[in-house]
Amino acid sequence: MPATTVAGTASGIADALREWYAANARDLPWRRPAFHERYGAWGVLVSEFMLQQTPVTRVIPHLDAWLRRWPTPAALAAATPADVVQQWANLGYPRRALWLHRAATAITERHGGVVPREVPVLLALPGIGDYTARAVAVFAYGDRHPVVDTNTRRVLARALAGLSQPAPPSPRDLHAMAALLPAGAAESAVVNAAAMELGATVCVARAPRCEACPLRGGCAWVAAGRPDTGDTRRRQARYEGSHRQARGAVLRALRHAGGHRMPADAVAADWPDPAQRDRAIDSLIADGLLEAADGMLRLPR
Repeated sequence: MPATTVAGTASGIADALREWYAANARDLPWRRPAFHERYGAWGVLVSEFMLQQTPVTRVIPHLDAWLRRWPTPAALAAATPADVVQQWANLGYPRRALWLHRAATAITERHGGVVPREVPVLLALPGIGDYTARAVAVFAYGDRHPVVDTNTRRVLARALAGLSQPAPPSPRDLHAMAALLPAGAAESAVVNAAAMELGATVCVARAPRCEACPLRGGCAWVAAGRPDTGDTRRRQARYEGSHRQARGAVLRALRHAGGHRMPADAVAADWPDPAQRDRAIDSLIADGLLEAADGMLRLPR
Protein backbone atom coordinates (compact mmCIF):
# COMPACT_ATOMS: atom_id res chain seq x y z
CA MET A 1 0.00 0.00 0.00
CA PRO A 2 1.68 3.25 -1.05
CA ALA A 3 1.82 6.05 1.49
CA THR A 4 0.54 8.81 -0.77
CA THR A 5 -2.57 10.40 0.72
CA VAL A 6 -2.57 13.56 2.87
CA ALA A 7 -0.28 16.15 1.27
CA GLY A 8 0.85 13.33 -1.03
CA THR A 9 3.50 12.14 1.43
CA ALA A 10 4.00 9.88 4.42
CA SER A 11 5.13 12.90 6.43
CA GLY A 12 1.85 14.64 5.64
CA ILE A 13 -0.12 11.71 7.05
CA ALA A 14 2.10 11.53 10.11
CA ASP A 15 1.76 15.25 10.79
CA ALA A 16 -2.02 15.12 10.41
CA LEU A 17 -2.25 12.17 12.80
CA ARG A 18 -0.03 13.80 15.41
CA GLU A 19 -1.93 17.08 15.32
CA TRP A 20 -5.27 15.31 15.59
CA TYR A 21 -4.08 13.07 18.42
CA ALA A 22 -2.79 16.00 20.46
CA ALA A 23 -6.30 17.45 20.51
CA ASN A 24 -8.44 14.31 20.59
CA ALA A 25 -6.67 11.46 22.41
CA ARG A 26 -8.74 9.86 25.13
CA ASP A 27 -7.47 10.15 28.68
CA LEU A 28 -6.70 6.49 29.34
CA PRO A 29 -4.78 5.26 32.40
CA TRP A 30 -1.87 3.72 30.48
CA ARG A 31 -1.26 7.03 28.71
CA ARG A 32 -0.72 8.99 31.93
CA PRO A 33 2.82 9.77 33.17
CA ALA A 34 1.86 8.74 36.71
CA PHE A 35 0.91 5.28 35.47
CA HIS A 36 4.30 4.82 33.83
CA GLU A 37 6.12 6.14 36.88
CA ARG A 38 4.33 3.67 39.13
CA TYR A 39 4.15 0.53 37.00
CA GLY A 40 6.56 1.06 34.12
CA ALA A 41 6.71 -1.48 31.33
CA TRP A 42 4.89 -4.04 33.48
CA GLY A 43 1.78 -1.84 33.53
CA VAL A 44 1.91 -1.48 29.75
CA LEU A 45 2.30 -5.25 29.31
CA VAL A 46 -0.67 -6.01 31.55
CA SER A 47 -2.82 -3.44 29.79
CA GLU A 48 -1.97 -4.92 26.38
CA PHE A 49 -2.90 -8.43 27.54
CA MET A 50 -6.24 -7.17 28.84
CA LEU A 51 -7.03 -5.07 25.78
CA GLN A 52 -6.85 -8.04 23.41
CA GLN A 53 -10.42 -8.47 22.11
CA THR A 54 -11.85 -6.58 25.10
CA PRO A 55 -13.32 -3.04 25.10
CA VAL A 56 -11.43 -0.29 26.89
CA THR A 57 -14.35 0.46 29.22
CA ARG A 58 -14.27 -3.09 30.58
CA VAL A 59 -10.51 -3.17 30.94
CA ILE A 60 -9.97 0.00 32.99
CA PRO A 61 -11.43 -1.14 36.35
CA HIS A 62 -9.88 -4.60 36.05
CA LEU A 63 -6.47 -3.15 35.18
CA ASP A 64 -6.48 -0.92 38.24
CA ALA A 65 -7.47 -3.76 40.57
CA TRP A 66 -4.92 -6.12 39.00
CA LEU A 67 -1.98 -3.74 39.29
CA ARG A 68 -2.87 -2.78 42.84
CA ARG A 69 -2.77 -6.46 43.76
CA TRP A 70 0.24 -7.40 41.62
CA PRO A 71 2.27 -4.24 40.85
CA THR A 72 5.32 -6.16 39.59
CA PRO A 73 5.99 -9.33 37.60
CA ALA A 74 7.45 -10.96 40.72
CA ALA A 75 4.26 -10.28 42.67
CA LEU A 76 2.14 -11.96 40.01
CA ALA A 77 4.58 -14.85 39.63
CA ALA A 78 4.12 -15.60 43.34
CA ALA A 79 0.34 -15.92 42.93
CA THR A 80 -1.44 -19.19 42.21
CA PRO A 81 -3.17 -19.84 38.90
CA ALA A 82 -6.44 -19.98 40.83
CA ASP A 83 -5.84 -16.45 42.16
CA VAL A 84 -5.10 -15.27 38.65
CA VAL A 85 -8.21 -16.80 37.05
CA GLN A 86 -10.35 -15.50 39.94
CA GLN A 87 -9.01 -11.96 39.52
CA TRP A 88 -9.49 -12.05 35.75
CA ALA A 89 -13.23 -12.23 36.47
CA ASN A 90 -15.40 -11.49 33.42
CA LEU A 91 -12.76 -10.05 31.08
CA GLY A 92 -13.22 -12.98 28.72
CA TYR A 93 -10.73 -15.26 26.99
CA PRO A 94 -9.39 -16.38 30.41
CA ARG A 95 -6.43 -18.23 28.93
CA ARG A 96 -4.90 -14.77 28.71
CA ALA A 97 -4.75 -14.73 32.52
CA LEU A 98 -2.72 -17.93 32.61
CA TRP A 99 -0.42 -16.72 29.82
CA LEU A 100 0.15 -13.45 31.67
CA HIS A 101 0.98 -15.42 34.81
CA ARG A 102 3.47 -17.53 32.85
CA ALA A 103 4.99 -14.43 31.29
CA ALA A 104 5.41 -12.87 34.74
CA THR A 105 7.13 -16.04 35.96
CA ALA A 106 9.50 -16.02 32.99
CA ILE A 107 10.27 -12.31 33.46
CA THR A 108 11.03 -12.94 37.13
CA GLU A 109 13.18 -16.00 36.52
CA ARG A 110 14.99 -14.98 33.32
CA HIS A 111 15.15 -11.17 33.52
CA GLY A 112 15.38 -10.32 37.20
CA GLY A 113 11.78 -9.11 37.32
CA VAL A 114 12.30 -6.44 34.65
CA VAL A 115 10.17 -6.53 31.50
CA PRO A 116 12.65 -6.79 28.62
CA ARG A 117 12.90 -4.11 25.97
CA GLU A 118 14.01 -5.90 22.81
CA VAL A 119 11.26 -7.26 20.56
CA PRO A 120 12.91 -10.67 19.98
CA VAL A 121 13.37 -11.14 23.73
CA LEU A 122 9.77 -10.14 24.41
CA LEU A 123 8.61 -12.61 21.75
CA ALA A 124 10.38 -15.40 23.63
CA LEU A 125 8.10 -14.87 26.65
CA PRO A 126 4.98 -17.05 27.01
CA GLY A 127 1.81 -15.66 25.50
CA ILE A 128 3.44 -12.64 23.81
CA GLY A 129 2.92 -12.22 20.09
CA ASP A 130 4.24 -9.73 17.60
CA TYR A 131 1.73 -6.99 18.36
CA THR A 132 2.22 -7.11 22.14
CA ALA A 133 6.00 -7.24 21.86
CA ARG A 134 6.08 -4.19 19.62
CA ALA A 135 3.55 -2.32 21.74
CA VAL A 136 5.66 -2.78 24.87
CA ALA A 137 8.85 -1.73 23.08
CA VAL A 138 7.17 1.40 21.70
CA PHE A 139 4.73 2.51 24.40
CA ALA A 140 6.77 1.50 27.44
CA TYR A 141 10.31 2.10 26.24
CA GLY A 142 9.86 4.61 23.43
CA ASP A 143 11.61 2.59 20.75
CA ARG A 144 10.85 3.03 17.06
CA HIS A 145 8.82 0.18 15.58
CA PRO A 146 5.58 0.01 13.61
CA VAL A 147 2.71 -1.19 15.82
CA VAL A 148 -0.38 -2.48 14.04
CA ASP A 149 -3.66 -3.60 15.62
CA THR A 150 -7.11 -4.07 14.08
CA ASN A 151 -7.90 -0.36 14.31
CA THR A 152 -4.64 0.62 12.64
CA ARG A 153 -5.18 -1.86 9.83
CA ARG A 154 -8.59 -0.35 9.13
CA VAL A 155 -7.11 3.16 8.90
CA LEU A 156 -4.37 1.93 6.55
CA ALA A 157 -6.82 -0.01 4.40
CA ARG A 158 -9.12 2.96 3.89
CA ALA A 159 -6.66 5.84 3.71
CA LEU A 160 -4.05 4.11 1.56
CA ALA A 161 -5.73 1.27 -0.31
CA GLY A 162 -9.32 2.52 -0.67
CA LEU A 163 -10.81 -0.56 0.99
CA SER A 164 -13.87 -0.41 3.21
CA GLN A 165 -12.45 -3.09 5.53
CA PRO A 166 -8.91 -4.41 5.97
CA ALA A 167 -7.77 -7.73 4.58
CA PRO A 168 -6.65 -10.45 7.01
CA PRO A 169 -3.45 -9.54 8.89
CA SER A 170 -0.32 -9.60 6.76
CA PRO A 171 3.32 -8.47 7.02
CA ARG A 172 2.33 -5.81 4.48
CA ASP A 173 0.54 -4.00 7.32
CA LEU A 174 3.79 -3.51 9.21
CA HIS A 175 5.53 -2.29 6.05
CA ALA A 176 2.72 0.19 5.37
CA MET A 177 2.83 1.53 8.93
CA ALA A 178 6.62 1.69 8.94
CA ALA A 179 6.49 3.89 5.85
CA LEU A 180 4.43 6.46 7.76
CA LEU A 181 6.65 6.73 10.82
CA PRO A 182 8.80 9.82 11.40
CA ALA A 183 12.51 9.31 11.98
CA GLY A 184 12.34 10.30 15.64
CA ALA A 185 11.38 7.59 18.14
CA ALA A 186 9.15 9.86 20.23
CA GLU A 187 7.26 11.17 17.20
CA SER A 188 7.01 7.65 15.84
CA ALA A 189 5.35 6.41 19.04
CA VAL A 190 2.77 9.18 18.81
CA VAL A 191 1.93 8.30 15.20
CA ASN A 192 1.47 4.65 16.17
CA ALA A 193 -0.86 5.62 19.01
CA ALA A 194 -2.70 8.14 16.84
CA ALA A 195 -3.46 5.64 14.09
CA MET A 196 -4.89 3.22 16.66
CA GLU A 197 -6.92 5.97 18.30
CA LEU A 198 -8.29 7.16 14.98
CA GLY A 199 -9.42 3.65 14.11
CA ALA A 200 -10.98 3.16 17.54
CA THR A 201 -12.93 6.41 17.68
CA VAL A 202 -13.42 7.84 14.16
CA CYS A 203 -12.49 5.35 11.44
CA VAL A 204 -14.62 2.67 13.07
CA ALA A 205 -15.79 -0.53 11.40
CA ARG A 206 -19.41 0.58 11.09
CA ALA A 207 -20.62 4.14 10.53
CA PRO A 208 -17.18 5.80 10.32
CA ARG A 209 -17.20 9.52 11.07
CA CYS A 210 -15.30 10.66 7.99
CA GLU A 211 -16.27 14.29 8.55
CA ALA A 212 -14.15 14.27 11.73
CA CYS A 213 -11.16 12.47 10.22
CA PRO A 214 -7.87 14.34 9.81
CA LEU A 215 -7.04 12.18 6.76
CA ARG A 216 -10.32 12.73 4.88
CA GLY A 217 -8.79 15.19 2.39
CA GLY A 218 -6.55 12.52 0.92
CA CYS A 219 -8.25 9.30 1.96
CA ALA A 220 -8.37 6.88 -0.96
CA TRP A 221 -11.62 5.32 0.24
CA VAL A 222 -13.38 8.68 0.59
CA ALA A 223 -12.07 9.78 -2.81
CA ALA A 224 -13.57 6.64 -4.33
CA GLY A 225 -17.00 7.39 -2.83
CA ARG A 226 -16.69 5.07 0.16
CA PRO A 227 -17.50 1.88 -1.78
CA ASP A 228 -18.30 -1.42 -0.09
CA THR A 229 -15.32 -3.50 -1.17
CA GLY A 230 -16.28 -6.53 0.89
CA ASP A 231 -14.92 -8.04 4.08
CA THR A 232 -12.69 -11.11 3.91
CA ARG A 233 -11.90 -11.25 7.60
CA ARG A 234 -12.90 -14.28 9.62
CA ARG A 235 -16.22 -13.75 11.38
CA GLN A 236 -16.42 -14.30 15.12
CA ALA A 237 -19.05 -16.84 16.13
CA ARG A 238 -22.18 -15.58 17.86
CA TYR A 239 -21.66 -15.46 21.64
CA GLU A 240 -25.18 -16.23 22.83
CA GLY A 241 -25.51 -19.97 23.33
CA SER A 242 -21.94 -20.57 22.15
CA HIS A 243 -19.24 -22.85 23.49
CA ARG A 244 -17.45 -19.73 24.72
CA GLN A 245 -20.48 -18.65 26.73
CA ALA A 246 -20.76 -22.13 28.25
CA ARG A 247 -17.11 -21.96 29.28
CA GLY A 248 -17.75 -18.58 30.88
CA ALA A 249 -20.69 -19.96 32.85
CA VAL A 250 -18.59 -22.83 34.19
CA LEU A 251 -15.73 -20.54 35.21
CA ARG A 252 -18.12 -18.08 36.81
CA ALA A 253 -19.58 -20.85 38.98
CA LEU A 254 -16.10 -21.92 40.12
CA ARG A 255 -15.05 -18.34 40.85
CA HIS A 256 -18.18 -17.86 42.97
CA ALA A 257 -17.16 -20.97 44.90
CA GLY A 258 -14.21 -18.97 46.21
CA GLY A 259 -11.58 -21.50 45.23
CA HIS A 260 -13.38 -24.43 46.85
CA ARG A 261 -14.11 -27.66 45.01
CA MET A 262 -17.54 -28.29 43.56
CA PRO A 263 -19.19 -31.48 42.32
CA ALA A 264 -18.86 -31.51 38.53
CA ASP A 265 -22.58 -32.09 38.01
CA ALA A 266 -23.40 -29.04 40.16
CA VAL A 267 -21.28 -26.61 38.15
CA ALA A 268 -23.48 -24.49 35.85
CA ALA A 269 -26.18 -27.09 36.43
CA ASP A 270 -28.83 -24.81 34.94
CA TRP A 271 -27.06 -24.59 31.56
CA PRO A 272 -29.72 -25.53 28.97
CA ASP A 273 -27.52 -27.97 27.04
CA PRO A 274 -25.82 -30.44 29.43
CA ALA A 275 -23.69 -31.95 26.66
CA GLN A 276 -22.39 -28.51 25.68
CA ARG A 277 -21.65 -27.76 29.34
CA ASP A 278 -19.67 -31.01 29.62
CA ARG A 279 -17.68 -30.13 26.49
CA ALA A 280 -16.96 -26.72 28.00
CA ILE A 281 -15.67 -28.36 31.19
CA ASP A 282 -13.47 -30.72 29.21
CA SER A 283 -11.98 -27.88 27.18
CA LEU A 284 -11.30 -25.81 30.31
CA ILE A 285 -9.49 -28.74 31.87
CA ALA A 286 -7.45 -29.19 28.68
CA ASP A 287 -6.52 -25.48 28.76
CA GLY A 288 -5.37 -25.69 32.38
CA LEU A 289 -8.17 -23.42 33.62
CA LEU A 290 -9.82 -26.13 35.73
CA GLU A 291 -8.68 -29.17 37.66
CA ALA A 292 -10.77 -32.32 38.07
CA ALA A 293 -10.45 -35.16 40.59
CA ASP A 294 -12.94 -37.67 42.01
CA GLY A 295 -15.89 -36.03 40.32
CA MET A 296 -15.00 -32.60 41.71
CA LEU A 297 -13.85 -29.43 39.94
CA ARG A 298 -11.84 -26.45 41.12
CA LEU A 299 -9.76 -23.61 39.75
CA PRO A 300 -6.12 -24.54 39.11
CA ARG A 301 -3.78 -24.45 42.05
